[in-house]
Amino acid sequence: MSNQAATLGMETNEQNFEKLFSSEPFKGLKAIIDKLSSDREAIWKQVNAANSYEALLGRLGYKVTLTPQIHVQDCYSRVGSAGGIKAVLPYYDIPTQSSLPTLVNFDSTVTTTPKAAAFFNSMLAALKTKLSVQPTQ
Repeated sequence: MSNQAATLGMETNEQNFEKLFSSEPFKGLKAIIDKLSSDREAIWKQVNAANSYEALLGRLGYKVTLTPQIHVQDCYSRVGSAGGIKAVLPYYDIPTQSSLPTLVNFDSTVTTTPKAAAFFNSMLAALKTKLSVQPTQ
């Protein structure tokens, strides 16, 4: 009976994670992570284990490359194996009026700006805080 309870508790934790991760405050982070991995269990485990956004991306197999600025419109012309960009993920944060783009590259790197990396690091910290206060059943 205790094994069944532990399994149910684990499923509940994963379900809580999915619910929180899909909620409005974390949609930008979720869009990036969903482009990097479709393995929901691995994402859940890596989010719990990572202590920073860069560490999370590293755990998912990607190295972070910082660049001072990204011209999103120019990047769309480089999408494809010839241009090296797998996906352009523009993100605009309305409260801060900030453009926080991320590029997923074919060489297993993620290119972003220092401002975007700091923003998503804060978002990951907020997600982890919410996860830590979720009741387990």
